[in-house]
Amino acid sequence: MFARKRLDIGGTDLLAGLAACAGAFDEEGPRARVEGVFARDGDERRAIACLSVRSGLDLFLREVALPRGSEVLMSALTIPDMWKIVEHHGLVPVPVDLDPRTLSPTIERWRAAASPRTRAVVLAHLFGARVPLGPVAALARERGWFLLEDCAQSWTGDQDRGSPLADVSMFSFGPIKTASALAGGVLVVRDPAILERMRAAQASYPVQERQKYFTRILKYSSLVALTKRPLYTAFVRWCRVRGVDHDQLIQGSVRGFAGGEFFEKIRHRPSAPLLRLLARRLESRNRWRIDGRVARAQRLLQGLARAQGRVAVPGADLAFHSHWVFTLLVDDPERVVLELREAGFDATRAASLRSVPAPSGRPVLEPREAQRILSRTVYAPCYPEMSERAVDRMAAAIVRAVERSQEPLAEVVLTPAQPRHFFQSSRSRR
Repeated sequence: MFARKRLDIGGTDLLAGLAACAGAFDEEGPRARVEGVFARDGDERRAIACLSVRSGLDLFLREVALPRGSEVLMSALTIPDMWKIVEHHGLVPVPVDLDPRTLSPTIERWRAAASPRTRAVVLAHLFGARVPLGPVAALARERGWFLLEDCAQSWTGDQDRGSPLADVSMFSFGPIKTASALAGGVLVVRDPAILERMRAAQASYPVQERQKYFTRILKYSSLVALTKRPLYTAFVRWCRVRGVDHDQLIQGSVRGFAGGEFFEKIRHRPSAPLLRLLARRLESRNRWRIDGRVARAQRLLQGLARAQGRVAVPGADLAFHSHWVFTLLVDDPERVVLELREAGFDATRAASLRSVPAPSGRPVLEPREAQRILSRTVYAPCYPEMSERAVDRMAAAIVRAVERSQEPLAEVVLTPAQPRHFFQSSRSRR
């Protein structure tokens, strides 16, 4: 069985991380290398390396100190920790519903959700797609709001430092991200005064325990080995025999900052071993993996074209889509997952994304479209280690499953040609 996702970290990287835990003590050198990757014009002071994106967002909100009760507009699909952090700072997260074709709110929805208490906007680029910031950036400038973009799922290297239109661009290098270092985040902060305050605050944090990072590397080394096809097939069969839900087992194993004392956990600065491995990953040439997964996604899209009207790919209308994960919207997601697993592809509906709840007393802001996306989403395996023949077999299995559904997804049309634009342009920049 093909695993749902292959972690983007190799054996030599894992060994380098373990070695760093034994001997790396200099924080400043690897920190400068990490932050330098995201610098503009060689100014590494524009970026800050953190333990995670969660840690960085918490730092930013602490230092800008928005008035309590201020509202933060958030694109309606994100991980719950993001709005948990917003609430912790006495702020009100306000969901802004999405257009599934662009994975972004329309400018009309941004305007409708705003109020005199709005002070900031957080837009998440989802599933590997990247949303143009022009319209919402213009609105933010007009109203005097901070604009933050969450690039955790869209980063592709290639000098990607985030949009210059954003006040803050956030990048994650956790376990399932591109160029993973199994932890770590970088924030590009375009106000030097705010950035310096964030640096000073983080310097007062305790350092991440290297023993914990060492244990983390060992755990994910096992997961990397497990995603090899023969071992993964045996693992799924073992779970079935034991009556264990392998979906829950996998999701639980990759959760960040699980358990209690959330803010105590995120308020650490990254250790020297983490910074050293993150610098190694950022400086490595990872283009082949990104190009490979986009090529497989393009082939899968072509195979799904004959199911047009019954399968939609969120964000298919965007010119930039790197397919960090391959997502489908279907009427009967349980049937599609079952048929794909029977065909040897471990598709899943499990995900860390949730819809941001509407604030009290404003039910009109309930993000219905985001909830519909979540209720119909299937995540299918799609990565360069899969052969073209395997991708074709998976497309055929998806088509068989959706042809048995009762109602078509007529309101969202699959447009397989659009993402090819990014694939071609990314190769031309190499």
